[in-house]
Amino acid sequence: MTKLQLFSRQQVVVAGLILLILVTALIGLGIGSFPVSYDRLIPTITGHGTFEDRFVLFSVRLPRMLITLLSGMALALSGAILQGITRNELADPGIVGINAGAGVGVTVFFLFAPIKVGSFAYAIPLMAFAGGLGTAILIYAFSYARGKGLQPIRLILTGAGLSMALSGIMIVLMSSVDRTKVDFISKWLAGNVWGTDWPFVLALLPWLVILIPYALYKSRALNLLALNEPTAIGAGVAIHRDRILLLLAAVALAASAVSVTGGIAFIGLMAPHIARALVGPGHQRMVPVSLLIGGWLLLLADTIGRNVWEPEGIAAGIVIAFIGAPYFLYLILFKDE
Repeated sequence: MTKLQLFSRQQVVVAGLILLILVTALIGLGIGSFPVSYDRLIPTITGHGTFEDRFVLFSVRLPRMLITLLSGMALALSGAILQGITRNELADPGIVGINAGAGVGVTVFFLFAPIKVGSFAYAIPLMAFAGGLGTAILIYAFSYARGKGLQPIRLILTGAGLSMALSGIMIVLMSSVDRTKVDFISKWLAGNVWGTDWPFVLALLPWLVILIPYALYKSRALNLLALNEPTAIGAGVAIHRDRILLLLAAVALAASAVSVTGGIAFIGLMAPHIARALVGPGHQRMVPVSLLIGGWLLLLADTIGRNVWEPEGIAAGIVIAFIGAPYFLYLILFKDE
């Protein structure tokens, strides 16, 4: 397939995904504990609806949907970067332990900081980043072999081991605090979208505004790193610097997302794979498609989860797990056949 054909295919796929996102968002805006009939949606969006409809749309559903869309994009991009720099198609911020590290950062901050939940919207992504970064440094250190470079299989095993260890640390921390805080952390671990107000949208948005263009700028380096180190070095890529900077970007994206949506895995695994199947492995084409797929997947999962079991709903992370676990098994068992 020529570059022109791939570009045309990407345009069609992007248009289709944008349409899917808009349709899912439209459905999600209308349904819920307080349904808004679809003939009132447009008047309400344009400022002519009732106070109740405006409150439901603009104060409850719209910020939540933007949070899930942006978080899904961040997780998908994080997964695409990790798979590129590690040359491992099973790399995902949840599977390799970055989400668990971010979770420890959030848990420590929430349990011991003398501050209320609603007032740390801008600080909690930073704490999640600190926890995720510490975990990423440990994973990188244990997975790197002098003279051989980063070992993809060792990275997955190290990440899985650290993830279990960090989950144990969170359980120990939770055992020493009051029940209210434990309930919140338990829901967070299940992937319950809790940051649903506009301040959380504003807290998450800058990370994506900065890091999406950076990832696109580094598409060529990602393409070369995904091949092998000698090829990347021969093409003039500063592999150690670029790999560290891209790893920091992946950690920041995953940490910012899970800090407001909880421990959600598999999106960073699935979205890049589906994108590669649709438009090919080139990161300049795959990354935009992966972003849209990740955003749509989490938006769809949250829309299903909050409506399938009223009034509490099912955590979006659980819905994603129902989809992602079979896909993960498919990748392990049948991908190379």
